[in-house]
Amino acid sequence: MGLALTGVLSLSACGAGNVNLDPAPDAANPVCAYAMVAMPEKLVGLQQRETTAQGTTAWGEPASVILKCGVTVQEPVSDPCAEVNGIDWVLRPKDAPENSAPPVSASSSAAAGPENRATGTWTATTYGRTPAIEVTFDADKVSSSTLLAELNSAVKQIPSQKKCTNINDTLNGVKTGK
Repeated sequence: MGLALTGVLSLSACGAGNVNLDPAPDAANPVCAYAMVAMPEKLVGLQQRETTAQGTTAWGEPASVILKCGVTVQEPVSDPCAEVNGIDWVLRPKDAPENSAPPVSASSSAAAGPENRATGTWTATTYGRTPAIEVTFDADKVSSSTLLAELNSAVKQIPSQKKCTNINDTLNGVKTGK
């Protein structure tokens, strides 16, 4: 009888609905708990799913969005940074190493066109918040701007400590030879 009960418990603990993930290095940081309990049940129309690791969650069947709290951002950051509703996000294709993405001009009108829409799997990582949150998503299935905006209230549970800068901010006030 005890053996049969053990088998039932192990099956229910590893149900097919769980997404198997590894935790981020600082997933046990208490600040992550505030963000994780504030995560939306639905994100870009996708239902939230259970995961197997602390400080993680996912949305969609199969998972189109995976979130981890407790990641570390290597600085300095040269990957493009986008501000979405007061939160800075560093963006790069998933398989690209950190700080390897080509610069993106935020003022480029061509960047907004559908021919320049991101495709494939991307990673967005909060900048200036410790611990950081990393979101990996399928850009063919979800809009990054909608996704990041819908995570706003949960991510803001982790206080902002600094902001991304761009070349114009860096050079502001610098005298040139003109």
